[in-house]
Amino acid sequence: MPFFAESPADLPDRETLLSMSGLEFMQAMLAGTMPQPTIAGLLNYRLESVGEGRASFRGTPEFRHTNPFGGVHGGWYGTVLDSVMGCAVMTTVPKGRWYTTLEFKVNISRALPVGMEIIAEGEIEHSGRSTAVSLGRIRGAEDGRLYATGSTTCIIMG
Repeated sequence: MPFFAESPADLPDRETLLSMSGLEFMQAMLAGTMPQPTIAGLLNYRLESVGEGRASFRGTPEFRHTNPFGGVHGGWYGTVLDSVMGCAVMTTVPKGRWYTTLEFKVNISRALPVGMEIIAEGEIEHSGRSTAVSLGRIRGAEDGRLYATGSTTCIIMG
């Protein structure tokens, strides 16, 4: 069962982070030896799998994630996609380096029903010395339908 950071004290220090490759870090998160990000707990999604150049999440939008009209807020889609695409990038980051998002884009193709479990997948398109590009998808876990797609460009630093 994943655990989520609840305070800054739960987060690994910089030295620990830089001592591992991005893939090792993501594998530690999946194994439960590193906390998953607080935002994942707040928005009800979790890391499900990682591999070189890919990551996947499972999650379920709840009523607390809706807009004033009762639909799942676009920020929920955006945060899930930004996270899963970034995790895919992280799996390619070498030891001693880190990344951050430069820009990302989200296309919502249909409304997600509140309470519908989703699978979000991120996959690397390009990972170089200083930048990486990743694509993402959100599909219904039961119906397999595509609900949103995204793309991101990240900068790799260190």
